[in-house]
Amino acid sequence: MTATPDLVTHRTASPELLRSVFRRHAAGVAVITAQSGTGPVGFTATSLTSVSAEPPMISFGVGTGASSWPAISTTDHVGVHILGEHQQELAATFARSGADRFGPPTVWREGPEGVPLLDGVLAWLVCRVVARVPAGDHRVVLAEVTLGDPSGLGRPLVHHQGRFTGLRD
Repeated sequence: MTATPDLVTHRTASPELLRSVFRRHAAGVAVITAQSGTGPVGFTATSLTSVSAEPPMISFGVGTGASSWPAISTTDHVGVHILGEHQQELAATFARSGADRFGPPTVWREGPEGVPLLDGVLAWLVCRVVARVPAGDHRVVLAEVTLGDPSGLGRPLVHHQGRFTGLRD
């Protein structure tokens, strides 16, 4: 016998309904970075997805009201960083509005194509942006992987129930 959803408690589609449902969806945590005319920009993303193996492509969502959007809307390349469970504070810094994301204690360097690369991550990619697809108040960015490094050590950071956490065994 299969369980059926309780139709008495269902709610009409709304931003709050979507947030409530996705709080229950555990997602990996990444930081997306780019170079702007005034310096590096970046934000925490839980929307990172592998799109294609051939050619290797990824996607992520970014709000058009986000402080990083002006740079992401015009840049040719982005950095994608997979965070480890030891990087909860880094994830929080890049998620916080108005934070000095690239100031101490963040450790980073300029990478290929001028992309800011964060140190100590589990893995990173440099990607060439190929499309920005309108999606409500966001854009879905499609980007082709040009190079990367998967050799970082540690366990992944995840986002669940509105907080950053590690995986449990």
